[in-house]
Amino acid sequence: MGFSQALLLYVLMSIHVGASNHFLRLRPSPSDTLPVPDLIEHPDPEYDPREQDLAERTLRKKLGSHFDPNFMSISSPVLVNLSAQDEQLRLPGPMPNDLKKLDLSETPYGRRVKMGKKARRKFLQWLWTYTHCPVVHTWKDLGVRFWPRYIKEGNCFNGRSCSFPEGMFCKPAKSITKTFLRWYCQGFSRQKYCTWLPVQYPIISECKCSC
Repeated sequence: MGFSQALLLYVLMSIHVGASNHFLRLRPSPSDTLPVPDLIEHPDPEYDPREQDLAERTLRKKLGSHFDPNFMSISSPVLVNLSAQDEQLRLPGPMPNDLKKLDLSETPYGRRVKMGKKARRKFLQWLWTYTHCPVVHTWKDLGVRFWPRYIKEGNCFNGRSCSFPEGMFCKPAKSITKTFLRWYCQGFSRQKYCTWLPVQYPIISECKCSC
């Protein structure tokens, strides 16, 4: 699902359900910004789910087939987050065709140079590594008002420019959505009603080198 479709999440999450106008229960406002910024939560624990509201068996049944252990976790993940350096070196699949067909014989000064197959292959491999835009994954704690509580987010590696010459950087190109349960409250004090609602959470799935 693309960025525009992911806006539905932000629209749904802009509903005010707290006692204070300074805090929002779900999502502040529509945005194309990914990864999703942290929520501004009401600090009152009265709006947190109770222990009986966190029954794993009930919530798994409610979430159903949307539960994806590759991107979500009920407890704090024991897996170590992949470093940007590790993911940067992992090139996806075969070399892109547009890079394979790159003409390296023409120089900026109009001169033609000869390059052996081995040297060409090594140079293209280096160029691919240099311009590749990996998705760097990290686990994020969404807080007790989301279930599952932990999500594996994607970020675009931006340790340096991805173009040669420099000037371009890795930016989100595609996203996928994962369905989570969000603890939603409306009303006030004793008349307050809370329940779990399914919401779609956008995650960066692909990055590209662009201006």
